[in-house]
Amino acid sequence: MPRLAAVPKLWMTELCKTGTRSLEEWFAVAVELQLDGVEWYAGFLETLEPSSWGPVKRRADELGLAIPMMCCSPDFTHPDPEFRRAEVEKEKRWIDMAYALRCRYCRVLSGQRRPEVTREDGIRFAAEGIEACLPYAQERGITLIIENHYKDDFWQWPEFAQKMDVFCDLVNRVRHPNFGVNYDPSNTILAGEDPLELLRRISDRVVTMHASDRYLVEGTIEDLRREEAAGDTGYLKRLRHGEIGKGLNDYDAIFGELRRVGFDSWISIEDGVDGLDQLAGSTAFLRRKMAEYWPGGVTAKGCRTCG
Repeated sequence: MPRLAAVPKLWMTELCKTGTRSLEEWFAVAVELQLDGVEWYAGFLETLEPSSWGPVKRRADELGLAIPMMCCSPDFTHPDPEFRRAEVEKEKRWIDMAYALRCRYCRVLSGQRRPEVTREDGIRFAAEGIEACLPYAQERGITLIIENHYKDDFWQWPEFAQKMDVFCDLVNRVRHPNFGVNYDPSNTILAGEDPLELLRRISDRVVTMHASDRYLVEGTIEDLRREEAAGDTGYLKRLRHGEIGKGLNDYDAIFGELRRVGFDSWISIEDGVDGLDQLAGSTAFLRRKMAEYWPGGVTAKGCRTCG
């Protein structure tokens, strides 16, 4: 049975910018919700220094929490080759962090969709950046996972490989045993495309999943596109994460396809922006659905080899 983790979307600013929430508080939430693990984010203020990685991992172990996935945002599509080389080095440092925390997976992205970068160049730049990191990850037993992403919280431009055709071309260009996909169905909706069509095209490459539901507070996808074109930093105000199971995603179809291809890895919740009650509701929904589609499985809390 897949295992369930979460990323603290409700406290990203507090954990990464202001320091007004602590990782200990986040661990307490994960324990209360009986999660199997916590997805890590490279920008947590408390783990910016390597000296903190060992103590954090030991604390997670004490609480019975795995740290399966490292969420980070390399930007490989800048036209300046020196900038891209620096991003490769940043990704390698994040791989070091993932290794210290005993993560099995570390995220990569394509990069920002800068107006001056062509489709051909962007795919080439992104593939070269990922391929430059893969030997380093393989030596440490880590799989790099590319997400069909919308936009990092702190980026100016949306993801270069946001659209399905670009994403699939990039995934197909990089062939390596330590490379796979982190599938996020909601991001496909934001691209104006069908999340099930994308999943069917790449389901055999999916090794982890972000579980989420999305909705627009006001306006339309076309309004969102106009705001994206202006290059506003971060997530746009009209965009919201909703409680999983109450949005536009068909989790029966999603989990049915993942089960069909033998998926048995980590699902990480991206929810809770509107509070802990929302996160608790999403957790309960996913537990029910996971038990339905993977009956009789054992979660990470009962498995000595997971995480």
